[in-house]
Amino acid sequence: MNTIRGRGERGAAVLRRFSRSTTMTLLCVVLAGYLALGLASSGSFLEGPSVRTFLRYLATPVLIGLAQMVALCVGQLNLAVGALGGFTACLMGVLMADQGVPAGVAVAAGVLAATAIGLVTGLCIVATKINGFIVTLGTMTILQGAQYWLVGTRTVDGYSAGLKDLGRAAPLNVPLVFVTALAAAALLAAFLYRSTAGRRLLAAGGNPLAARLSGISTDRQIVLAHTLSGLLIGVAALTATASLPGVNRSVGGDWLLPSFAAPIIGGVALTGGSVAVLGTVLAAFVMRLIDAARAQFSLDPSWVNFLIGVVVLGTVVGGRIHQTQLEKRGGSRGRVPPAPPPSDARPTAVLPHPGGSG
Repeated sequence: MNTIRGRGERGAAVLRRFSRSTTMTLLCVVLAGYLALGLASSGSFLEGPSVRTFLRYLATPVLIGLAQMVALCVGQLNLAVGALGGFTACLMGVLMADQGVPAGVAVAAGVLAATAIGLVTGLCIVATKINGFIVTLGTMTILQGAQYWLVGTRTVDGYSAGLKDLGRAAPLNVPLVFVTALAAAALLAAFLYRSTAGRRLLAAGGNPLAARLSGISTDRQIVLAHTLSGLLIGVAALTATASLPGVNRSVGGDWLLPSFAAPIIGGVALTGGSVAVLGTVLAAFVMRLIDAARAQFSLDPSWVNFLIGVVVLGTVVGGRIHQTQLEKRGGSRGRVPPAPPPSDARPTAVLPHPGGSG
């Protein structure tokens, strides 16, 4: 009986924490926003074709948000998310359309190339001890040049019809590319929350000094984080290539802001040591709703970017203020109490114990 009661109390505590979390807030925003767009469109937004289109173009924002989240969890920034995704998508398209490579081989080559570039990026950061911001900025510039070298000013659209069919496939109005993104999110969550390697990754990001004292190599965790980020970007390039009618040098050009916005709004700290897989997915959902509202009401795209930027900045500032308040509160609790004022009374003489020798 006590065991059942204890489990019930723990479950109730978990539900209370979840109800006050950022994830719960985002879930409510998603539901309210989706219903509001449904009402504004007289129900057409809730119909099958609209649902398929909405979810098809949600897959890539989810994946690039997760890719940035993995880098953020070790206190790193990956500015090459869009450039790597665009290069990988163009590489897949060129291999299939120009070289006649089978779709499966081209996709595998693209994902492996993205993973390898992430690995090399992590190794460069560790070997040179240069801030990841600078290294990924250089990587971004190199990859943008490589993307232009691959496709120039043309649009590559003559690649595998099977891959395009995969992008259009949507059993029960749920696109397979969106299912792919959810599967990647589930596998990433299992790795981060359940595996020893995932816990080491979070430990290295949360407190590098304590991690090193515990025998955890922070350099290895940085390399692992960028490798995982490259892998997720490779999968994002796959979903983009399958969903788009063709690939060109503009693919990935608008990925950078959403890649940061999703994890930051989802509750991931810029200082590292935290992840929020579900929060990142829901934040990507919110941004996709904003984009759908822009199309619905013919809003200026610049105002949408302005709104997302304000939300990201407000989230960062609010998180910093909250962290400062917690530090002040913790400092006041851990402060040593002042010594009592000295007494004017003279100390009493210590009498010998009755059983002792005089």
